[in-house]
Amino acid sequence: MPHIACGDSTVRDFAIVTTTSTPVNQPALTNTLIDLSVTVSERLPGVWPSHRPFAREVTKTRPPYFTEALQIDEHTGTHFDAPAHFVEALPDARSTYGDRVDLRQLCGTCVVVPVPSDAGSAEPGRSPEITPQLIEAWEAAHGRLNPGEIVLLHSGWDRYYVEGPDGSRYVDNVLVSKDQPGWPAPDVPAMELLHQRGIRCVGTDAPSMGSSHDGAPVHLWGLSRGMLYIEGLTNLDRLPARGATFVFLPLKIEGSSGGPGRAVAWV
Repeated sequence: MPHIACGDSTVRDFAIVTTTSTPVNQPALTNTLIDLSVTVSERLPGVWPSHRPFAREVTKTRPPYFTEALQIDEHTGTHFDAPAHFVEALPDARSTYGDRVDLRQLCGTCVVVPVPSDAGSAEPGRSPEITPQLIEAWEAAHGRLNPGEIVLLHSGWDRYYVEGPDGSRYVDNVLVSKDQPGWPAPDVPAMELLHQRGIRCVGTDAPSMGSSHDGAPVHLWGLSRGMLYIEGLTNLDRLPARGATFVFLPLKIEGSSGGPGRAVAWV
């Protein structure tokens, strides 16, 4: 019987799901593996506007094999922020960089907190705030957050992660032309509440944990306290409010500020 262990959780009998289709004659399984990662492509808006764009070059064609050289920013697509992204050093200096973070912090039981896409603001170029009150309202319905759980903020912003002109709504129309409102983002008091609850990893389906108009404060506050942020998730609507098992495994880049990786959840 196949199984995967992560921390205190062991997941058995899983099926991998990356699309909405279900194979005919697939046996009933206890757990389903949901891909929470966006696709990285030159045609998709997965790179911060001021960073180098994703690019690739075929360096070997068949025969006998095929391979490509990649240019990729550490914060491309689904990726995580290590403390070094905003913080020069932590008391435990080794854990500042992406290759030194404790991977156990990036996997465990997760909770999904829905966030209204407007969240009380619709100003062009500005992000509506995710406040402590929104998190406390979720707790009133689903129970208090437990230390060590991974909190995933589901705003549905990944609906803008598409090819073509419509993909400009994901980042460019917010940060470059500034003619559209930004993605919902937690304010510092919300991150303080999560930290008080013992939450050390927070994810979002938006391109950044920080607001579009001032992303530094929430990054500085959380990362300086050893929290980790996962940005650019997708498919959070396929997860239950709590109880799924979440795993994010980033590339192990020496001395990095974070890195892209693959996020999945067992439901």
